[in-house]
Amino acid sequence: MKSRLSRQSLSILKTKVARVFAPLLVPSRYKGVHGGRGSGKSHFFAELGVKKCLAQPGTRWVCIREVQKSLKESAKRLIEDKIEALGLAGRFNIKADSIGTPGGGVVLFQGMQDHTAETIKSLEGFDVAWAEESQTLSARSLEMLRPTIRKPGSEIWASWNRRSASDPVDMLLTGLNPPPDAVVVKSNYDDNPFFPGVLEEERKYDEQHNRERYGHVWLGEYEPMAIGAIWDRLVIHNGRREVAPELQRIVVAVDPAVSAETGSDEHGIIACAHGADERGYVLADASLRGSPRQWAERAIATYDRFDADAIVIEINQGGDMVRHTLESIRPGIRIVEVRATRGKHVRAEPISALYSLGLVSHIGTFGELEDQMCQMTAAGYEGEGSPDRVDALVWGMTELFPALTKPKVEFIGPDPSAAKPAGGWMGA
Repeated sequence: MKSRLSRQSLSILKTKVARVFAPLLVPSRYKGVHGGRGSGKSHFFAELGVKKCLAQPGTRWVCIREVQKSLKESAKRLIEDKIEALGLAGRFNIKADSIGTPGGGVVLFQGMQDHTAETIKSLEGFDVAWAEESQTLSARSLEMLRPTIRKPGSEIWASWNRRSASDPVDMLLTGLNPPPDAVVVKSNYDDNPFFPGVLEEERKYDEQHNRERYGHVWLGEYEPMAIGAIWDRLVIHNGRREVAPELQRIVVAVDPAVSAETGSDEHGIIACAHGADERGYVLADASLRGSPRQWAERAIATYDRFDADAIVIEINQGGDMVRHTLESIRPGIRIVEVRATRGKHVRAEPISALYSLGLVSHIGTFGELEDQMCQMTAAGYEGEGSPDRVDALVWGMTELFPALTKPKVEFIGPDPSAAKPAGGWMGA
């Protein structure tokens, strides 16, 4: 019996796994996969969990969603299919509402909204919690779940298609300060060697006929933009690059918030560059909430990081104090002051046109910046608060490409400055 189990376990370990998931095969407190439809993320975690139950008898595994009204909404059927496909039906006990695992363990399926601070304690001895569709998890649910899964060596898994950079799972696992023992990968259909042909036909159709949602559904980008948005998520995605080319000029643009009080707007801090290929590049989003000294220190740190040529600052709100704040930390730093004389959306339109022409690329993904960009319409900003990140982006790109962002006017008719003949009968 033992030898048969060993041979069976060995054959399971030899199953084929998409290369994109390789980083997730080592023990980690947090494991995350975000991406679009057909990426294989749910299939990967379902199979990983089944293997774990077989390799570690007695494993207790809970599959959660924010809301689960019935088991039809859970991963139960997918896990059952994996057990069957791996030839392990005899090793697991499929029940109506749970799955018994080798060695007396269990797989449960629960909704976080059904839990209270007391009932969640029933999961304290579990080895794994897998949060499916975790873009819907509330901050409350994450706050309850994380300290509950506390067994030594326990893991929290998350799979999701991103909606917004402000979603709690995004802020936790892909924000500025993710947990130190977190491994997160992005996977899309083109990372999946098992991507079925029928889905390829669906993808191609959406690429042609559902462009507004294509980037979100298939490429794992954030939810589409507001109606009438002047930036397009698919355009941003298609221009994205991993590495910047040779750069001619780099600036760090700052749009300081009016207040540093709790709940106030952010200080937008964006690093932009003009490439040797005459294109624009967004290098970093270092925006934050904080005191004037904190934003100034962050801006100067970003300036040093990229060996920038100047810091571009908007002075409408702070006036000379904005310059003074920077110079109190770094005397003599090169500062370019700008003053807004037109509305935010009016200033943004020439920059959005550069994107539409394929003249700007993001080096990496800047979720919160891109969220704000896709809420900017010709009528104004439709998001919450102030679009400080977009404002900083616009100031930076305007400084780098002044000729491209100035309105081009073609004059017609006589030139009023041209010399005119003298009046009266002598000029006739």
